[in-house]
Amino acid sequence: MATAGKPIVCRAAVAWEPKKPVTIETIEVAPPKAREVRIKVIANGVCHSDLSVLDGKSWDPRIKWPMILGHEGAGIVESVGEGVTEYKEGDHVIPLYQPQCNECDNCKSTKTNICNKIRQTIAIGVMPDNTTRFTCKGQPVHHFMGTSTFSEYTVVADISLCKIDPAAPLEKVCLIGCGISTGYGAALNTAKVDEGSTCAVWGLGAVGLATVMGCKAAGAKRIIAVDLNPEKEELAKQFGATEFINPSDHDKPIEAVIGMKTMGGCDFTFECIGLVSTIRSAFYSCREGWGKTIVVGVVPAGQEVSISPLAFNVGRTMTGTVFGGWKSKEGVPKLVDLYMKNELMVDEFISKMIDLDGVNDAFDLLRGGKGIRSVIKF
Repeated sequence: MATAGKPIVCRAAVAWEPKKPVTIETIEVAPPKAREVRIKVIANGVCHSDLSVLDGKSWDPRIKWPMILGHEGAGIVESVGEGVTEYKEGDHVIPLYQPQCNECDNCKSTKTNICNKIRQTIAIGVMPDNTTRFTCKGQPVHHFMGTSTFSEYTVVADISLCKIDPAAPLEKVCLIGCGISTGYGAALNTAKVDEGSTCAVWGLGAVGLATVMGCKAAGAKRIIAVDLNPEKEELAKQFGATEFINPSDHDKPIEAVIGMKTMGGCDFTFECIGLVSTIRSAFYSCREGWGKTIVVGVVPAGQEVSISPLAFNVGRTMTGTVFGGWKSKEGVPKLVDLYMKNELMVDEFISKMIDLDGVNDAFDLLRGGKGIRSVIKF
């Protein structure tokens, strides 16, 4: 390609500081270095994790500004750096905020999907060589989650990328880069929901609805959807929920309501919001003996959950999940294939298609709990 080995000037949504709208800027994207890939981004979902960081509720205090947000993208390989053999110009790809190097102890283990190879550099917003590939107004701009897909072009490490079916519509399967994979996998991989079980899901955004979908796919008999927004009831049932509970409709704690409805609690509960209060409610809504809570939502740094150790003594367990437990390079292409076989709902998550200039409006929709996902189409 004519641009290979040269900087590319393009547009991107730059977050200059927390609690301020992003601004659409002209940036320069440097060529990929060794073991890196430069991608022309075609589409990108606007995820609540992007919003949390923008609103100053980051889960990691090491995060640095300015940055280019975005981690739910899909695109086409523009060029590759030295030593890249897995990708070539024209490949259709999804960037992965959860890498898979297949070399570290974690990648070699079946017990986790958390790759350790470049976690530290991802956390501080730089590439593996501790530099950035973005420049705006003469100053470096940091990367976000190793992906930074709110840009017409981005650069990622080759272990933070996977090839997908070139026939898959990029403006739809981009959502498999985070929300759908996370929720769906939380039910199937992390919880390993049993057929005939009773589940409850807190928070009916994209991740929560994908969790509901995963519980249904696993064969759960009862799936209780929990949300303060009454408009989410019909939506939750579309994705597989059998019941809906709005905590504000009850004068008792939600765990007491669910305990009575289920005669003792749920087999599996999922917290998909990222609040310590709802994590606690989900945990105490589990059945004694074997109830299991999966913390899917991400809580801002510095917050803690208070739970009595006695609640664990009676057999309840709690665990967390990242990216739904998928080994990313292996899992994402499989999920894309399921979508192409009409065995995975994706289109139904898309509320609105927008251009890059509409990204702040998309954030406002998320803040107001409107719709599920806005997708930026470049």
